[in-house]
Amino acid sequence: QLQLVHSGGDLAHPGVSLRLSCTASGSTLGDYTIAWFLHCPVHYREGVSYIRRSGLIANYKDSGKDRFTISRDNAKNTIYLQMNSLRTEDTAIYYCAAVRRRIATMAPLDYDYWGQGTQVTVSS
Repeated sequence: QLQLVHSGGDLAHPGVSLRLSCTASGSTLGDYTIAWFLHCPVHYREGVSYIRRSGLIANYKDSGKDRFTISRDNAKNTIYLQMNSLRTEDTAIYYCAAVRRRIATMAPLDYDYWGQGTQVTVSS
């Protein structure tokens, strides 16, 4: 059973960078499509980006396309979300998620495994 544990959420000022991490245990993360979602009162649970086992990346959140970068380190069984030039509207709980098949969607119901979430608050 895959388990995902977050780290890296924080209180940050606008314009700075944060890197979120999500480390897997119980299975090899390299066998999964993995993704980042955010949850906030306005957007509920919105897909940010996913990366397939092949390395193919799809970015879904328009406001993050030039600022957020998903990556994976299979040797460390960890995925990352590098968030640059943070804005107040990036404030949300961020979740990593995984599914053990190739998909081309960021519908939350298509992902079987979820981390506990990590709070990112951007405020001056």
